Amino acid sequence: AEQLYQVIYNIPWDNFMSVEQTFRIDVTGQTKYFDNTRFIALKAKDAIVDQFRTKFDQRPNIDLKNPDIRIVLHFQDQKLHVLLDSSGESLHKRGYRTMTNIAPLNEVLAAGIVALSGWKGHRNLLDPMCGSGTILIEAAMWAMHIPAGINRDNFGFQKWPNYDAELFDLIKNVSLKKIRELPEGIKLIGYDKAPSAVEKARLNIQNAHLEDFITVKQADFFKTTRPKDQTMLLFNPPYDERLSIDVKSFYKKIGDTLKHHYPDTEAWMLVGNLQALKFVGLRPSKRIKLFNGKIEARLVQYILYPGSKKQPRP
Repeated sequence: AEQLYQVIYNIPWDNFMSVEQTFRIDVTGQTKYFDNTRFIALKAKDAIVDQFRTKFDQRPNIDLKNPDIRIVLHFQDQKLHVLLDSSGESLHKRGYRTMTNIAPLNEVLAAGIVALSGWKGHRNLLDPMCGSGTILIEAAMWAMHIPAGINRDNFGFQKWPNYDAELFDLIKNVSLKKIRELPEGIKLIGYDKAPSAVEKARLNIQNAHLEDFITVKQADFFKTTRPKDQTMLLFNPPYDERLSIDVKSFYKKIGDTLKHHYPDTEAWMLVGNLQALKFVGLRPSKRIKLFNGKIEARLVQYILYPGSKKQPRP
């Protein structure tokens, strides 16, 4: 413990933060030397505070919720790495999503399934169960080359003493110049049968400044038909972890709707209930294993043929 204290104390902390700033310490990884991460954080905090008191006769304060500086002590292979967090809030928080529904899809996962589906803005995109609009927003940002964190208010590194605001603005402007318009006529469309979900999606879309490119309307997917223009479907239907639904009948209705109302269509679906896939009644062309948090999921592709050529059930 004393060795840990001395290692932390010997770091010139006034190079990385001022006495007026707040900080917090997080401990990650594992070590055989300590089994109590809270003790490690307290010992490191004492070392930092003592150093400031010795140098300036003042001490910085702790702020666990919204610190200026976040210090991470990471143990790996019996070595201690002392790190500064440059991000602040987790980078999956893009800054546009102020309204959500039950268990909203993580923004990074939404961006990932857009990329895996191969959609790049070359045809229309429909999310028929759009919830708070995350898939549509991430798809538009992906196709238009909009930087993922453009709507965030701040990053952790902006509180560092050596932060160069002019350089950051320069880098940001270079990224902004790479933004491009969607190809002419391309539409991103969202349906949701819940009026509250539609309202939340519209607000998030406005926050992302994408209301000119994404249209969301109240509609029950099971009562819709294929749009006239060539359109790809990409959606994350609810499953029993989140909502009290009859999984068998719900996913059978998804399969029936795709088969009978959406011929000549490519559909991608992220499913967090592996048993539910059995009830869709269509044979996936592709299955990609993913994790939605701790929940094992599948991103599945269905190629729905025109006319009467139906996909047999496996």
